[in-house]
Amino acid sequence: MALPKRRKSHAKVRTRRQQWRAQPVASTTCPNCSVVMVPHRACLNCGHYNGRAVLPPRSKNTARPDSE
Repeated sequence: MALPKRRKSHAKVRTRRQQWRAQPVASTTCPNCSVVMVPHRACLNCGHYNGRAVLPPRSKNTARPDSE
């Protein structure tokens, strides 16, 4: 079985172990309706992306198609 020739330094080990931490979710505000949204996605509230309406706006009483 192969073995490492040199011991890993503390810096190498620590940088490897830091990658499992969760990153905070990035968020921006919609320029059309000022709701917090995920960047580079269409706004789920008003349906706008990049200054254009690409989705129909979601109403509060609309049920999801998968729920019955």
